[in-house]
Amino acid sequence: MRDRVLMESGSSPLVYGSDMPRGLRGLNNLGNTCFMNSVLQALLHTPPLRNYFLSDRHNRYYCKQKNGVTNSNAGGKRNVGTGDGNGNKNARLCLACDMDAMFSAVFSGDRTPYSPAKFLYSWWQHASNLASYQQQDAHEFFISMLDGHGDCCITHRVFSGILRSDVMCMACGFTSTTYDPCVDISLDLEPHQGGPAKSASMKTHPSCNGEADSLNSGQNCGISTLMGCLDRFTRPERLGADQKFFCQQCQVRQESLKQMSIRKLPLVSCFHIKRFEHSSIRKMSRKVDRYLQFPFSLDMTPYLSSSILRSRFGNRIFPFDGDEPYASNDMSSEFELFAVVTHRGKLDAGHYVTYLRLSNQWYKCDDAWVTQVNENIVRAAQGYMIFMYRRCFIIKQVRTK
Repeated sequence: MRDRVLMESGSSPLVYGSDMPRGLRGLNNLGNTCFMNSVLQALLHTPPLRNYFLSDRHNRYYCKQKNGVTNSNAGGKRNVGTGDGNGNKNARLCLACDMDAMFSAVFSGDRTPYSPAKFLYSWWQHASNLASYQQQDAHEFFISMLDGHGDCCITHRVFSGILRSDVMCMACGFTSTTYDPCVDISLDLEPHQGGPAKSASMKTHPSCNGEADSLNSGQNCGISTLMGCLDRFTRPERLGADQKFFCQQCQVRQESLKQMSIRKLPLVSCFHIKRFEHSSIRKMSRKVDRYLQFPFSLDMTPYLSSSILRSRFGNRIFPFDGDEPYASNDMSSEFELFAVVTHRGKLDAGHYVTYLRLSNQWYKCDDAWVTQVNENIVRAAQGYMIFMYRRCFIIKQVRTK
């Protein structure tokens, strides 16, 4: 029920005037920070995050007061790695406070581009190994930023799901099941080539976008679909002889089949498309420019643990051990696309851009520049991170006589 309130509260169309969406504001590039701006644009328009911060659920002034942060020496020089930039060297870092300030600024009605400098510097304090003006990976920033929210659990409430992994002994059929929290799902575009085909970013472990002309790239031999990638993600795979697992029933290491499924859906799903490949054997990296076809709405039911286990065993194994508490009667398995983070250019010299779907119209957010675009431009873009929010059921109580 809390998740439904988070999704619906204040979720009426946010518009200024008749056609300009509220909160649609460019973000200034602070020096190779398009990786950050692209992800922030998606987060600023993530419905449950927007509803949370705009309803003052995290008040930055109260949070600072609670943690002994004062506004003295407001002009003091910021030292990356310590303090809060206001002369408080022992102040506790709170990215949620900076995000609260950013939401207030972006949704204030001011249309001039906003400079997220304070958020950048605070993130640098959390991720000091990435504190530079060099281009970073947008997905790595996303994972690091979620981890940096610490005690403010809203980001994990929004993006966290649970994956189920079943490893079955091919000799006796014994199955070992594990559950892992994840904040996104990473999908491989090239299933016929070597390398791991599936991975998810764990909650506790941080884990190409051209437009129509990219369809003619030499690497675009065939079309991948998001549904096809998810099919492969949840398809049983035979583990190699060097990956034998210890079967508790056979009491020896045996060859096995492994199958992934989604035990609990998040409020917002982030699909990370693996466009950057790194080979330790060849000691080289490359970018995959292959085209991905993604829908504007997606039913995740086929990829749920309950659906996959029904298909494998039938109804005789129900109820599932521990699965039913995660079912939500007021939440659907249908998801709607609202943001696509893209990357165009080369591996070491590219640029991130975000497409936002607001009030059924698409907008291109290219740092400080925001323009309205046709949906065909979005469909032709090579998605790198795809954000979808979960629909809510409208529950109707029926009285019986």
